[in-house]
Amino acid sequence: MAEDLKELKEVLYEATREAGRIIKSFFEGEFKIESKEGINNLVTEVDKLSEKRIIEVIKNYFPSHSIISEEIGELKKDSPYQWIIDPIDGTVNFAHSIPICCVSIAVKYYDDLLLGAVYNPMMNEFFFAEKGKGATLNDKPIAVSKKTDFQKACLVTGFPYKWAYDAQHPIKVFEQFILEGLPVRRLGSAAIDLCWVACGRFDGFWEYNLSAWDIAAGYLIVQEAGGRISNFDGEPYNVFHKETLATNGLIHESMLKLIRKTESNNQ
Repeated sequence: MAEDLKELKEVLYEATREAGRIIKSFFEGEFKIESKEGINNLVTEVDKLSEKRIIEVIKNYFPSHSIISEEIGELKKDSPYQWIIDPIDGTVNFAHSIPICCVSIAVKYYDDLLLGAVYNPMMNEFFFAEKGKGATLNDKPIAVSKKTDFQKACLVTGFPYKWAYDAQHPIKVFEQFILEGLPVRRLGSAAIDLCWVACGRFDGFWEYNLSAWDIAAGYLIVQEAGGRISNFDGEPYNVFHKETLATNGLIHESMLKLIRKTESNNQ
């Protein structure tokens, strides 16, 4: 590995903290809000300011690294390193002064995720993971829940704001979990959902149609906290998959079974 892992970690921390400072300074204040393609697909000037600062920090230390970020897309370089950035995950929450939003940054080397950080400055929660070294919340080790009884699980999910009325509409799967009598929450930030699985607040999370920047950091944090993450076929996960299931591992097969059964019945 060409780059020093310690330096990568320091730059990740600096970029994440800097973005968090910007987000917090604008929270509950005034800022411009625009709409991207689709319904309720918002972007604020704070998303752009956060993204700009993150990229400035990265380029200052690693100008040759590739970057993929929600607002600017891909800045491709001839490098095995790629930074995957969501400058604000939960923009709709942020725009409505709901303090469940965060900055999410991951570092990938070839196909391996090395580092991930998710920071919610309003709640002062900084989640971090390093491949093979475990996961932390505010520098204290975290682990997924030990719940084995699926019927007692607490779950979290999210929905696209617009989805075609086809056989695999995500509401159908949501409905089945509700009919099982399970508590299901919807926070509005996939990165935070994943981190809250990682620290044991939730036992499982599923969602359709996420992007790499929504989940890359949270994926590594769940994995390093002892959880399991896959697609809806149970196959090993890739951050570019469009189906995400993350659990404590102990209820994973039960969730897969219900999702598969529901999708099969609605085909």
